Amino acid sequence: MASANTQHPPHIPFKALTIAGSDSGGGAGIQADLKTFTSLETFGTSVITSITSQNTLKVDGIHPIPADFVSQQLEAVLSDIGTNAIKTGMLCNAEIIAAIAKTLRKFYPNTLPIPNLVVDPVMIASSGAALLGTSAIETLIQEFLPLCSILTPNVPEAEYILSKAKLENPLFVASTPGCGGPVIDSLDQMRLAAQDLARLGPSIVLLKGGHLPFYKKTGKALSPELFRSVDDLSVEMEELELVDLIWDSRAGVFMELRKEFLRTSSTHGTGCTLSAAIAANLARGAEAIDAIIKGGDYVQSAIRDGLTVGNGKGCLNHFHHVIPRSIEKPTRFNPHPLTNYLLKTCEDDWKKYTHHAFVQGIADGTLPRESFIHYMKQDYLFLQTYARAHGLGAFKAKTMEESKAFADIVVHIAHESKLHIGYCAKWGITYEDMINTPESMANVAYTRYVLDIGMTGDLLDLGLAIAPCLIGYGQIGNRLYNDPKTVRGEANPYWEWIANYHDKDYQTAVERGIANLERQCRTQQPSAHRLERLEEIFRTATRLEASFWDMGLHQL
Repeated sequence: MASANTQHPPHIPFKALTIAGSDSGGGAGIQADLKTFTSLETFGTSVITSITSQNTLKVDGIHPIPADFVSQQLEAVLSDIGTNAIKTGMLCNAEIIAAIAKTLRKFYPNTLPIPNLVVDPVMIASSGAALLGTSAIETLIQEFLPLCSILTPNVPEAEYILSKAKLENPLFVASTPGCGGPVIDSLDQMRLAAQDLARLGPSIVLLKGGHLPFYKKTGKALSPELFRSVDDLSVEMEELELVDLIWDSRAGVFMELRKEFLRTSSTHGTGCTLSAAIAANLARGAEAIDAIIKGGDYVQSAIRDGLTVGNGKGCLNHFHHVIPRSIEKPTRFNPHPLTNYLLKTCEDDWKKYTHHAFVQGIADGTLPRESFIHYMKQDYLFLQTYARAHGLGAFKAKTMEESKAFADIVVHIAHESKLHIGYCAKWGITYEDMINTPESMANVAYTRYVLDIGMTGDLLDLGLAIAPCLIGYGQIGNRLYNDPKTVRGEANPYWEWIANYHDKDYQTAVERGIANLERQCRTQQPSAHRLERLEEIFRTATRLEASFWDMGLHQL
């Protein structure tokens, strides 16, 4: 029986039952449900309502199971194994819906709604085609929704149900006269629709907002025309967020669950997975609202870590929860997850480096001339070792692509060194002055650390040892160039230095370096323990960069 788990016996597993169709492609239906149950540590049972022939490109066949056999499956599970929660998905036709409702009433004769019954009203295909006929919708509304504890429609499903519901004095009406049915195109309309849906029986309505994303800055809904291109990352769009709206009719309160709208095609099975995750959480004893929140978080991570398994829409990664990624996969709005993670983790040290007194002296032109000259001599010596470190990367690379990535940066460093020599000449520093200058201890410490990491570690280790220099100078160049407080032009003797690191050529090198890091991370997703080591390398190199500024400022 579906029930709360106040005193669940420790030797009996938590149980969740899915009543849904079979997806031969494995991304949705009972396949997605059972994966979700397992991932969330519940014992999954199933009642199959239909068998489909489908893959990532299309659904080309649906074979409903006879209604009496669906009832037979359900009775077999509930009479022996029982369950702590139930979710329903594709119910196929009116006969099957009526048969399930009748069997559930047999096992829950005096309970309305049935505890922990989650209904995902699967009725519209991704192509827009209806999967339930009018008679099936009417049966769902009249016989099934009154049994429901939590209803989880998306926006098109909510519109479809309400267009058939025949409610008296509905709160929600069509926003566009003559459109032929209700249209939900705003958060206010979602609120009204959710309240009307609850009048059909469910205690809680979770109206999912995945089909109605909003611009994060303005709060306006994305137009239907642009929504059709939302998976095409070549189409530029402002940052979007989705709002899943909870209406708890028991308490008379709304709750908005806002999260980043992930622009990805790996969304097949999202609704199935969410309702299954909610059921699994309920089975384990979570309160309804908490089960919904946790279920949404689970699905968001499963989408973010989605899988490409065929030539069409991708699927969710249901087992991200079992073996979590230490670094998330790149997304439209976080294309460099490793780099951004390290910058955030090492934020204090990074700020000390990129906002060092030496840097601020360059910005306002007050840095002592002697300090800058000392720094420039040491920087040329540093560039020599910096090129060697990238050459070591090319040597250790296992593919031509990796070798080329490092070699390209070596070429850029050679170009930068020529500019360095020419720029130093303007300060009265000759090439002979630079190559005959003894290395400072700060220079020795930094360059030998980089080479040691390169010799003893792998390409990702080496990449993170040299990344603070490449990325940091790019950030400094951009920040100072665009900061209105920076003294500009001839009034600042260091303006040309600033402009060089803001220059497109250097910024392109930064982009290539970051892309190389992210590629390495995707190739060898670091474990939690490995990530700690990578953080240590990046942080140490960042601190050595700050020491390099100290060396220049104090002419050490």
